[in-house]
Amino acid sequence: MSDYSFLVVEDSPTMRQLVSFSLKRIKGAKIVEATDGVDALKKLSEQPFHLIVADINMPLMDGLKLLSIVRKEPAYSQIPVIIVTTEGADADRDKGLQLGANAYIPKPIQTNALLKAVRDLLKIAEHRV
Repeated sequence: MSDYSFLVVEDSPTMRQLVSFSLKRIKGAKIVEATDGVDALKKLSEQPFHLIVADINMPLMDGLKLLSIVRKEPAYSQIPVIIVTTEGADADRDKGLQLGANAYIPKPIQTNALLKAVRDLLKIAEHRV
């Protein structure tokens, strides 16, 4: 098994690729991508993850709904969740943090900010990246 397994939930292929590419800088990272909250729940049921990075604005099931389900489900409730949303969406950020998100990253995503949040949440030493 890889050292770290990440679930990237994002409906935009470009953004999904950017987040995945950033996370691959962490040694031993395995990335699974999901296109929305429904897809993410399916992937969560198939394997364990160390961390979830989820966009808020997605079709079918948005990131906040996904987050609320993850937090209520005992099998997933301890997984750290980083929510991603467009800058200036303070209400979304606040709601995400109230629902139990562990961190918030504004778009456009800065790789260093994302990696710092992941390292902090998983207590990964700097040299592992």
